[in-house]
Amino acid sequence: QVQLVESGGGSVQAGGSLRLSCTASGHTSRRYSMGWFRQAPGKEREFVAAIDWSGGGTYYADSAKGRFTISRDNAENTAYLQMNSLEPEDTAVYYCAATTREEWILAAAYDDWGQGTQVTVSS
Repeated sequence: QVQLVESGGGSVQAGGSLRLSCTASGHTSRRYSMGWFRQAPGKEREFVAAIDWSGGGTYYADSAKGRFTISRDNAENTAYLQMNSLEPEDTAVYYCAATTREEWILAAAYDDWGQGTQVTVSS
């Protein structure tokens, strides 16, 4: 099991940027992929981006393409989500998660989750 802690959330105006971090502890020797999901009030949790163990493979939701960048530093056991050109529609609680499965866009494929960090974008 991997314990995940997100940080970096906050409030920004539309067009601004934030960088979320997700630090892992526990069984970090597993070669797990990392994903970012978000959940807005009254909506289902949705996939945002994912990255494989090596960092060489990434995948983004259409809403994130061109604006968000996922990366990781395995030496620091940390994954990042750089979010640029933020829009009010990006307001949500953002979660990071770890998986050894290949179904990156499915929340059910992830075994371990962080507690979430709030991102609020005002117009």
